[in-house]
Amino acid sequence: MRDKKRILVIGSLNLDMVVSADHVPLAGETILGRNMALVPGGKGANQACAAGRLGADTVMLGALGQDAHGRLLESSLRESGVDVSRLLWRDHKETGLAMITVGDSGENSIVVVPGANATLTLEDLDRNRDLIEGCDGVILQLEIPVETVCHGARLAKSLGKTVILDPAPVPRHFPEELYGYADVIKPNETELGMLTGISDVTNHLEEAAEVIRNRGGKDLVVTLGEKGVFLASKVYGIRRIPAVKVKAVDTTAAGDAFTAALAYQLLEGRGLLEAAEFANLVSAMVVTRKGAQSSIPSMEEVENWRDAAEFLEG
Repeated sequence: MRDKKRILVIGSLNLDMVVSADHVPLAGETILGRNMALVPGGKGANQACAAGRLGADTVMLGALGQDAHGRLLESSLRESGVDVSRLLWRDHKETGLAMITVGDSGENSIVVVPGANATLTLEDLDRNRDLIEGCDGVILQLEIPVETVCHGARLAKSLGKTVILDPAPVPRHFPEELYGYADVIKPNETELGMLTGISDVTNHLEEAAEVIRNRGGKDLVVTLGEKGVFLASKVYGIRRIPAVKVKAVDTTAAGDAFTAALAYQLLEGRGLLEAAEFANLVSAMVVTRKGAQSSIPSMEEVENWRDAAEFLEG
């Protein structure tokens, strides 16, 4: 019998090409960057690495190209304690890429080229059905084909698994069936606005939560950056969690680390509020460090930092 709950991450793996600059360029603006680094990333891989580093029994299902970038991503996952035995290697497709510009204030702008991620099919999930059967919870995002995400969520739900959905990037046509499959939906405020059509979503969070609930959604957890976390739950009602007071260096992977930490704590039996408070701490640590997977802390680091954390008001 397993001591730990098992998390299956179905999603994307990208090599991040990260450029540092004094600010993120505006539309039509050309700026000079200071340097460029190649680092392992992708929302799915980031979430798997975060879960693994926090101590969760984690397995990753995703597609890579038969290239050096793919081998680098596999190595990063393995070093984070993630089971990489079910990664799918494509002979005629390159590994996914993400072009990321990071400004001095920590804000970023990201363009993703899916590559092999776009080849993850319903049949791939069916061939790996035993992974879903053998896990306790499934984390999904939307950097792989939407129909594959729907199939994975539907299958996981039919098998009685906990499903955590990170609805990013939000597709033009979001499939409403996903709301009913997800036990927890975790967007940021921009994504929540896109999902609900509410332009000033920051000042209408409860209205947005009602829209999600009316579409079949269950628990909603929204990350708000320096404004903290908004939670709408059947058990806890409407709750706000204050942001941790930190100096942001790079926000890349902060949301992914939050999602993984939230899922891990939920599967270990924590309530949604406690799980979100823990995830809030983890993501705050991530923004104080540069890089994607390289910025994700271990459980020991989080525990050591927890008592010293200060929170912003409001």
